[in-house]
Amino acid sequence: MKEFTFQNTTRLHFGKGMIANLGKEAKSFGDNVLLVYGGGSIKKNGIYDEVLSELKGQNIKVTELSGVEPNPRLSTVNKGVQLAKENNIDLLLAVGGGSVIDCTKAIAVGAASDVDVWDVVTKKAKPDKALPLGTVLTLAATGSEMNANSVITNWEKNEKHGWAHPLVYPSFSILDPVYTYSVPADQTAFGIIDMMSHVIETYFHVETNTPVQDQLAESLLRVCVETGPKLMAEPENYEYRETIMYCGTMALNGVLQMGARGDWGTHNLEHAVSAVHDIPHAGGLAVLFPNWLKQTVEKEVGITRMSRLAEQVFNVDKSNKSEREAALEGIDKLQEFWVNLGAPSRLKDYNIGEDSLGTIADKALVNGSYGSFLTQDREVVEKILRDSL
Repeated sequence: MKEFTFQNTTRLHFGKGMIANLGKEAKSFGDNVLLVYGGGSIKKNGIYDEVLSELKGQNIKVTELSGVEPNPRLSTVNKGVQLAKENNIDLLLAVGGGSVIDCTKAIAVGAASDVDVWDVVTKKAKPDKALPLGTVLTLAATGSEMNANSVITNWEKNEKHGWAHPLVYPSFSILDPVYTYSVPADQTAFGIIDMMSHVIETYFHVETNTPVQDQLAESLLRVCVETGPKLMAEPENYEYRETIMYCGTMALNGVLQMGARGDWGTHNLEHAVSAVHDIPHAGGLAVLFPNWLKQTVEKEVGITRMSRLAEQVFNVDKSNKSEREAALEGIDKLQEFWVNLGAPSRLKDYNIGEDSLGTIADKALVNGSYGSFLTQDREVVEKILRDSL
C-alpha cells in the first residue's frame, strides 16, 4: 500500500437523541451561530425546532442562511460569508445533507479572511484559517459530516469542482437516524448510490497489498446491497436507517482511503455533467459509473478487480466463466441494483443529448487527462458519455 498520514478531527455523536449534545458543543465556540440549511424541509419535520431549542437553551444568538441548493452554488456561499462577517459569527452550523455541509465548509474559509472562495475551490489559493463548523445530518449520502471535502458549483461559469482542506473538518457532527425518516424515496435511493460510489471509487486503485482496505470496501458494499432495498420498503425502520447512515459516514471519512486513495474519475466526469445540466449528483453517478467500469474492462485494467467485486458483492458465480465475463455480469448487476432502487440508467432520462457532450467533455478535461486507475483522455471521456446517452 502507499505510505499515508491519517488524522480525522471530527467528534461524532451518533444515535437516537444525540441532538442533546448540540447546545453544549455550540456554546464552547461562542454565542453567535450561523444556521445554514436548504429548502425548508427541516421546518416541516420538526428538526429546525429541536435545533433552535438546543441553541436558545444556551442563550445563543442565531442568524440564518436558508435556500442552499442541491448542487450548492458559489453565490449562496458568498451570501453566507457576508452574513458571517456582518454578525460576528463564532460557529457555523450546517443542518441538512451533504450539499448544505459542503456549502458551509466554503463559507468557513471565506468568512475567516478575505480569500476568494472560488480561488480556493479551483486550487489557485490556499486558506490559512476558517471559522469552526458543526453539522446536524439529515440525509445519509456524502460523508461530508466527517471529512474535509466539499463540492461547489459556479453557475455563472457552469463549473463545478471538488476541493478539500483540513481546516474544514467539522468540529462535531450529530447523526440521529430518526432525522432521516422523512427523507423522500428518491433522495434515500440517491444517498445509497452516492455512498456506494464513494466506496467503488476507492476500490479501484493501483496499490498492492491492500487486503484490509479491499475487504472493508467489499463489506460496506454488501451491507448497502443487503439493507438498501429493505430501507426503501420500510423508510421508518430505525435499524435500516442507522445502518445506512453509518455506511455513508464510513464510506468517505478517510478510513477506506488510507494507503489506497482510488481513482475518482467518475466523480470528476459527473461534476462536469451537473455543472452544465444541474442534475442530481447521485443520479449522474448511477448513469456514468457502469459505463466507466465497462471501460476499465475494455482497456483490460479492471477485469480482475471488477471480477472480484462481482463475486464478493453480487454473488456472481465465476465457475465456467472467464474473468471478463464475470466482471461484465457484475457491472450489469450493479446497474440493475441501482435502477431497482429508482435511479436513472441513461442521460436521456435527464433530457441530456449528444449535442452537449462536447461541452461536458471540455469541462471534465479542463485540467487535462485524469484518473489514476483508468486514464480518462478525450477519447475515453467521450466514449463513456456516448455509452451513457
